[in-house]
Amino acid sequence: MPRPVTVTISHDLGKDEARSRIQQGFGKLKGQMTGGMMFSFTEEWRNKDTLEFSAKGLGQNIFGQIDIFPQHVRIEVTLPSLLASIAETITGKMEKEGKLLLEKR
Repeated sequence: MPRPVTVTISHDLGKDEARSRIQQGFGKLKGQMTGGMMFSFTEEWRNKDTLEFSAKGLGQNIFGQIDIFPQHVRIEVTLPSLLASIAETITGKMEKEGKLLLEKR
């Protein structure tokens, strides 16, 4: 059964810098969302602050979006049955990679 997961990551970058880093680092986040399995991704910016994406592979589908706010980023992903059993691991990896991506340099 599919399982929705949400990760919220605080930042002090402002929307423009957070958006830029998400655009540059989405490739790393994709690997965390799929548990390292091979999926093909499609992505589209719905507006300047919302990235919608989907992934297909192994007969499974992942759907989600990333919303950028002035002080946090919210990643919402619906994991397919195959990945739902390791949702906590995937969530932890997304949170870790997201924090690294958005930390102030």
